[in-house]
Amino acid sequence: MAAVRVRFVGGPADDLTRDLPAGPDGAPPPRWVLRHPEEPGQGVADHLYERDDHASPGGWTMRYVHTFPFGATE
Repeated sequence: MAAVRVRFVGGPADDLTRDLPAGPDGAPPPRWVLRHPEEPGQGVADHLYERDDHASPGGWTMRYVHTFPFGATE
């Protein structure tokens, strides 16, 4: 499976970069739920990010949308 590098903008993962799976068009998924930090613990939550419509010269960005209590997205 191909991967594409994205940068998360806003929210608790602001400025974090990570490889996400790329679709057939080479773009990351339209939405991504990020558990940050990755290791569950007290007070951890899931954060919804949405992909920008197109890649900028610096690559793809995922913008913060909303935070869910831990486990609400499962």
